Amino acid sequence: MHLIDFIVFIAFTLGVVVFGCSFFKKGSSADEFTSAGHSIPGWVVGMSIFATYVSSISYIGYPGKAFAADWNAFVFSLSIPIASYFAAKYFVPFYRHSGSVSAYTFLEEKFGAWARLYASACYLLTQIARMGSILYLLAVPMYILMGWDMHTVIILTSIGIIIYSMMGGLKAVIWADAIQGIILIGGAVLCLGILMFSMPEGPMQTFELAANSPEGNKFSLGAFTSDLTTSTFWVCLIYGIFINLQNYGIDQNYVQRYHAAKTDKDAKFSALFGGYLFIPVSALFFLIGSALYSYYQAGVAPLPAEIQAKPDYVFPYFIVNGLPVGLRGLLIASIFAAGMSTVSTSVTSAATIILTDYVRPFFLKARKVTDRLRHHDPEDHHKHQKLELAVVRFSSFGVGMLGACVAIAMLSVESIIDAWWTLSSIFSGGMLGLFLLGCIPQKINRLAALLGCIAGIVVIAWISLASMWDLPGIHLHPYLAIVLGTTVIFLTGFLVTFLRFSSRLQ
Repeated sequence: MHLIDFIVFIAFTLGVVVFGCSFFKKGSSADEFTSAGHSIPGWVVGMSIFATYVSSISYIGYPGKAFAADWNAFVFSLSIPIASYFAAKYFVPFYRHSGSVSAYTFLEEKFGAWARLYASACYLLTQIARMGSILYLLAVPMYILMGWDMHTVIILTSIGIIIYSMMGGLKAVIWADAIQGIILIGGAVLCLGILMFSMPEGPMQTFELAANSPEGNKFSLGAFTSDLTTSTFWVCLIYGIFINLQNYGIDQNYVQRYHAAKTDKDAKFSALFGGYLFIPVSALFFLIGSALYSYYQAGVAPLPAEIQAKPDYVFPYFIVNGLPVGLRGLLIASIFAAGMSTVSTSVTSAATIILTDYVRPFFLKARKVTDRLRHHDPEDHHKHQKLELAVVRFSSFGVGMLGACVAIAMLSVESIIDAWWTLSSIFSGGMLGLFLLGCIPQKINRLAALLGCIAGIVVIAWISLASMWDLPGIHLHPYLAIVLGTTVIFLTGFLVTFLRFSSRLQ
């Protein structure tokens, strides 16, 4: 890396950390830490939602996927408008008036504490897996650029993100996300322009070579067949609908942002803006992948076999060898912007869930009541707030370090987007099914909801392990774990409730 690139990269990374730390406020409360004081403008929250979507998984994984295969994974983005519409119309008003920053308080009110703990545990597992995937992708370009040890990069990056997340809370995370989102879009647009205008026969050669590839049309969205064992168009679309409804409906990352917006109108706008912006930007990343294929196919520059065999490395390799000085540093900064914004979001939301769903109900609430009865101390509330804030900050550190450990474990993964989507589908655990059971007008029996969850977990485990262990029977694509898990939970809970009600009438 040239000295100028190094300066650009270091200045940006340290600038983000310092900017996030500038939101540190002495005497802040845990509620202000987790909801940003309900003071953020709608467009900033929307950019934060967008930046949460566009992680390093998008910035490196999408181009790698398009380079090696086609645009099949882009179908996921096409499902977002459905989820965004439901979010603005139903989810945002519901959570804004729920009285709790946790997305899972609602489930406890409907089905008991077990439902809240089940959903929150699934969420924590998903976020730790997501942080690991993103931190891994942050380390890849630094390894290719300067040969830095990936373990060291993962740990140091994690520490930087944890520091500003702990210091500034959700307000720091959201404002940093907005700035990082703008930078990452600008970097991607510049990179695509350089790729296309470097082609020997002009920009249109990019489309000609990719569309007529020996492996097939690189712009294909996947087969339109009914095969459920491979990643067809329909498998990706259904997966996208379910995972995005879950994101907008019961993902703490999003629910927390609904609370951070100034008004209900701002919150609704942010849900639509953040989701819709992701569609053209994700198309931009896939187009970069197709352009990379054409760039190297046309012989503009050589591509080592070891890099070609690892699709996630191709874009970072181009950044190192194909971009001019200065812009190279900006692109690396853009990748870090994408990753840091998403990891900081996961750190803050996971720490919030630990406080609201585990520590408060089982430890701090009892302590608060006991202290008041014994001492009647007027400063008890202030002490309690300080203790909660300490819990959130300590949890931020612990969750961030767990994410770093997962990232190190992922160093041998071939395609990070495949790994992340599979883990996301498994760890989500059909939370959406339980949420939908709580939303329908029919009152669902608590036992019925529990039996539904057990049935859903069995289905998810079967789909996840059938191919891995070569179990007998049909082997479905792992992306369908969340689809069928959600469906089984919902139908089982509904049918058991209906049957119990019918038996009482007889």
